[in-house]
Parts: sequence; C-alpha cells; structure tokens
Amino acid sequence: MKATAFVVGPVDGPGAALTDLARCLDFGAVHPYAGVVQAESQANQTPVCFFLFAAVEDVSTLRGVADTIRFSSSRRIRFSPLIYFSESPSVDAITRCINMGFDDIITMPFTRARVMDRINRQVGHTLTYYETPGYFGPDRRDRVTGPNRAAETRHGGQFRRLEIVRNLLTGVNVMRDDLYMQPAEGAFL
Repeated sequence: MKATAFVVGPVDGPGAALTDLARCLDFGAVHPYAGVVQAESQANQTPVCFFLFAAVEDVSTLRGVADTIRFSSSRRIRFSPLIYFSESPSVDAITRCINMGFDDIITMPFTRARVMDRINRQVGHTLTYYETPGYFGPDRRDRVTGPNRAAETRHGGQFRRLEIVRNLLTGVNVMRDDLYMQPAEGAFL
C-alpha cells in the first residue's frame, strides 16, 4: 500500500502497540504524529495519509488533533481517514469520535485481517462527507450515535455535502460538492 500511517498517541503502551500493528499492515511508511506540518509534507509524497489514533482514557482529549486535521486547508489532510482504536466498545467514546469526524472506530480484537478490511474500506469507494459550522466528516446520519447537525434538524442552517473517492495514486478526488441552505422551521418557500 502506498499510503502513510501517522500514529497519534503515546510512544509507549497503546501507542507502541498500534505502531507495531501499523507496521504489519502494508503501509508505505509509519510515523508518530508530530503535527500537521509534518503530515502536509508527507502528503506531497504519498497522497493518502491515515491517522491512526491509539486508545486514551478520555477521547475528548483527541479533539484538538482531530480538528487540526479535519479543518486543515490542505484537501489531502482534511479528507484523510481518521481511525480510532478503542480498547472497549464504550458508546460514549464511539459517539464522541463520530462527533469529531472520525471515519471509523475499531474495537478489539485488532487482528491484522480485520483491521486491513476496515482500512481498505477507506480507499477506492465513494464516501459522503458533510460540512457544517461545527462538523466536518463522514455522513453519520444512519448511525444512532451520529451527530445532531443543523442540516438534520428543523433549526435550519447551511451545509455542504461532498462525495469523495480516495485513490492511492492521485489522492482525494471530490466527485461532487453541493451547498445547501436548510430553511428554518416555519419558513415559507
């Protein structure tokens, strides 16, 4: 695989275990995450970069890194897969990750075959993303734990719906980009 993996997390414990796993997954390179500038530089060499997040006690501590990636000015970084490796299937942790725009949350067991299957789902398929003032990430409306975005409520609001395909040779291809204005409840058309 010509993609690069950045491991977000400590250099020991879950971070070290995730780094070892990532090295067995056919990535072209595996690096500890050292900031968005490093990732942007790497994205010029390998058009698709995965951000693999190691398990932490409180997933809300990941928001800063997730927001930096999701709201990057670089399309290659902004549309990069964010995957959280959870040591327990906590509904609260999964909900928080979804609300931060993570593409996938993988729970134990972290077998090579299972993780490769989930990673392969992120490349070569049409994926729908939404952008609102407070959210940028995959379409989660079919999830019980999906974020409650303005576009999905009767409060109205502007949102973008994008269809993308990640390609290991060319990077992110935006196939469709639609801007919508949801009228507020009771507004006349």
